[in-house]
Amino acid sequence: MRLIFLGPPGAGKGTIAVKVKEAYQIPHISTGDLFREAIANQTPLGKKVKAILDSGELVPDEVTVEMVKERLSRPDVKGGYILDGFPRTTGQADALKAFASVDKVLNFVLSEEKIVERLSGRRIAKKSGRVYHIQYNPPAKEGICDESGEPLIQRPDDKPEAIKNRLRVYAKQTAPLIDYYQKEGSLVDIDASPSPEEVFELVRKALSKLS
Repeated sequence: MRLIFLGPPGAGKGTIAVKVKEAYQIPHISTGDLFREAIANQTPLGKKVKAILDSGELVPDEVTVEMVKERLSRPDVKGGYILDGFPRTTGQADALKAFASVDKVLNFVLSEEKIVERLSGRRIAKKSGRVYHIQYNPPAKEGICDESGEPLIQRPDDKPEAIKNRLRVYAKQTAPLIDYYQKEGSLVDIDASPSPEEVFELVRKALSKLS
């Protein structure tokens, strides 16, 4: 079961990826995790990525593709995988075809209003690293971390205007990719607005023909 997860920030892809990974026993492969792992292990590609990121540049497609290609050569992907954060462009999608095939592309769909509500409600405790939500997962005492007692903060990225800007960038970047997989007949839209349990059931239904 070879899957690609697409979806805007706040659509809950990471939460659903964990559930799919556990239910189907396939690895969840995130490009962000790959970069961090390669940098930590000081692999040749990791050193290259670190130098690029340290200089403030974006990691070029060919380096990202090489990293994903190496990851998909490992034995744990025999039964399938979830690609999250890759491909990001149609160029990357073309490159992926050269060394891997995809069964389904799940596109998690959520309105801008709902995304802003989800992300702008997040609050973070810097010391403990705990994440709260003023609506869905509030602390016992408003504005204070249950664990460390420190004040909770809102990341600049989680302010409504910043979220809207991220969504504009995502839409511009990903719209061609959605068309690309739609034309190939592998794209399935998943309504990401219900609870994670309900969304997972929608995913399970979409994957039932592949099992």
